[in-house]
Amino acid sequence: MKEIKFINARVIDPIQNKNDVLETIFIDPKGKIGNMPSSDGYDVIDCCNSIMMAGGIDLHTHIGGGKTNIARMLMPEGLCKSNGFEYGNKGESVPGTIDTGHRYAEMGYTAAFEPAMIFSNARQAHLEMGDVPILDHGGYVMLGNDEILLEMLAKKKGHSLIRDYVGWSINASKAMGVKVVNPGGISAFKFNQRSLDLDEKHSHWGLTPRAIVHELSLSLQELGVPHPLHIHASNLGVPGNIKSTIETIDALEGIRGHLTHVQFHCYGSEGPKKFSSASQQLAEKLKTSKNISIDVGQIIFGQTVTTSGDIMKQHSNRNNANPKKWVMGDIECTAGCGVVPFKYKENSFVNALQWVIGLEIFLLVDDPWQVVLTTDHPNGGPFTSYPHLIKLLMNKEFRDEQLHQLHPDVIEHCILKDIKKELSLYEIAIMTRAAPAKILGLVENGSLAKGKHADIVIYKEDPDQEYMFSTPEYVYKNGKLVVRNGKLVDCPKPGLHYLDVNFDSSVESYLKKYYEKNCIGEFRNGFIAESEIDLFLDGGKRILRKI
Repeated sequence: MKEIKFINARVIDPIQNKNDVLETIFIDPKGKIGNMPSSDGYDVIDCCNSIMMAGGIDLHTHIGGGKTNIARMLMPEGLCKSNGFEYGNKGESVPGTIDTGHRYAEMGYTAAFEPAMIFSNARQAHLEMGDVPILDHGGYVMLGNDEILLEMLAKKKGHSLIRDYVGWSINASKAMGVKVVNPGGISAFKFNQRSLDLDEKHSHWGLTPRAIVHELSLSLQELGVPHPLHIHASNLGVPGNIKSTIETIDALEGIRGHLTHVQFHCYGSEGPKKFSSASQQLAEKLKTSKNISIDVGQIIFGQTVTTSGDIMKQHSNRNNANPKKWVMGDIECTAGCGVVPFKYKENSFVNALQWVIGLEIFLLVDDPWQVVLTTDHPNGGPFTSYPHLIKLLMNKEFRDEQLHQLHPDVIEHCILKDIKKELSLYEIAIMTRAAPAKILGLVENGSLAKGKHADIVIYKEDPDQEYMFSTPEYVYKNGKLVVRNGKLVDCPKPGLHYLDVNFDSSVESYLKKYYEKNCIGEFRNGFIAESEIDLFLDGGKRILRKI
């Protein structure tokens, strides 16, 4: 690989506390940020009037796994665009695997993480993510509704056995961390419960979501997993659910936790429509809860398709499907799956207020290191809308123009119109690069410091932030040019991030007996071998971290 020298680069790198610092940056032959080349045989790129950042990182986006493919098949209208042989790649709501990598890279993103991978379906998820070009990736294994864990808790098998099971699950599925979806609620749905509050008992197991969240978060802390428990809290989409969201933060008792797509969990029940914004309550809570990080799950108006393991909620939403079709499923009693198409409308009071609530959260939370920019792709909207979302956050005039086009009652029921704050490029870099890297524990990404992977994006500064962030001048992945002037020029293989967690392997004898008694699949097939990773990546790289 030829060495590269970037001159006149205006570097924004929050991890190094650099904000618009004029620097000279080098890419070494190994594809990392390096020192001054030892010879004259290098290319020089002048970055005058441009901003340089590390590659973007999306820590919550549904790009692999069973329900993502179901969404693609359920919405062929969005996939088939009469583009010759490109069928399956040009979906507006859920692009195919190849187009997912292309579109992310064309916005300056170089890594993306699937947040809902069940261990009984992990191979399929890895194969699908491995088919996404360019992007480094990984997945979080879903626990907290699997019958193995719930039985362990209910029968009081002891914390150490549960902790080792959590460690086994991460290693078995080659995961980056653990996600819990509606703790206990997916399982409770199968016993005909249609809701489950944080301190309400599961009708069969007698467990509360609070107990599940605390047990999983404590296990991850003791195992030393960098990414804290990734929490899809109880009561998604329910007016008044801010109460259970704040109670979930309290349930962690100071242990680190990451609350995902919090826009859907930040609703009050005030006002004549019994639906209101609770963004201020969440922002105040985060001031005194530095153990908590969040991603927002901003909604974007237009057609999308919601895909969630929260089958309890998706079942209740099925009558709102647009178009009128939906899929519900389950695999081996480990998790649920609900896929429901949906169209967010500007003239809907509820949808408009959801849009407002997400933006209020971004703008009201004091510490940008606690907030990550997401749309919960594709649930709130497609990831391709990120440049539009960034403009909404950086440009109050544009934001107000959009606000005044919504349902007429919304403007009287929100504080967004009174928020004067406009996010800076530095804050955007935190929310899209530095904070995700820090929250995930990525030691070689999210920064332009020497020795880091040369994932570099150069944006020509433009007053139209949407154009600026949708059309980067250059994007480099591991030192290789992949995008020039917003267009793809190369398509390198991706890399897989996963952990090797230390746990007591004696837990495997317990799990083997459970599998033999209750599961169709054989226990020996549940653990993904290291030799299989080459198949997932087809020439890409392993990024293994031993814990």
